[in-house]
Parts: sequence; structure tokens; C-alpha cells
Amino acid sequence: QANLVESGGGLVQPGGSLTLSCVASGFTFGNRAMAWARQVPGKERERIACITAKGEPKDYADSVLGRFTISRDDVKNMVFLQMHNLKPDDTAVYYCSSVIYWHCNGAPGYWGQGTQVTVSS
Repeated sequence: QANLVESGGGLVQPGGSLTLSCVASGFTFGNRAMAWARQVPGKERERIACITAKGEPKDYADSVLGRFTISRDDVKNMVFLQMHNLKPDDTAVYYCSSVIYWHCNGAPGYWGQGTQVTVSS
């Protein structure tokens, strides 16, 4: 049974940084692209970053490009999202997901339960 568990969310001031982590189990992690998405109440979930099974290339939404970095550790079956220069608009529940292919041009497969990130002074 596939399982994704996110951690690392919390409250941070504008301009601050956070790193989210996601540990995966129950599927062949090294064969799948992995992604981070976020959702605010009343809006659709938005993919913001994706990394292929090969580690490159990486895709980012325009809203986070240059501020967020996605990475993966295939030994530990983990994917990370480093977030810098956080803004109040980054406040959302952040979700880790697998992708159905090794590349990022595919639908999400498995989802984690999400972790709340709140950017506020």
C-alpha cells in the first residue's frame, strides 16, 4: 500500500524559509517523478514543483520559480521542498505526490495528507 507522509510545515514570517519533507513507501519510488502541490480553501490544488525520476529536469510554477527548490533522495525515498523568501500568498496546505510516469508530464498518482504552511507576521 502506497503511503506519502509530509512534514516540516508551520508558521513563518514573511521573508523566512522552510523546508518540507516527504517520505514515501509502498511503491517503486525511484521509477516515479515526484511533485509538490498546494491548496488554499476555495481554490483548486496547484502543482508548484516537480522532479523527474532522473533528478533533472525540474519544473516550477511561475509563482515559486527562483524561491523554491525541489530535490529527492532515492536512498531514503524522500522528496524535499526548500522554500525561501516566503510570502503571505504562499500560505496553503502543501501536498506531496507521486506522478504516474518517470517524467513530470503525467497525472498525480499517490497523495500525502498535507502539511500546513502559514506565512504571517
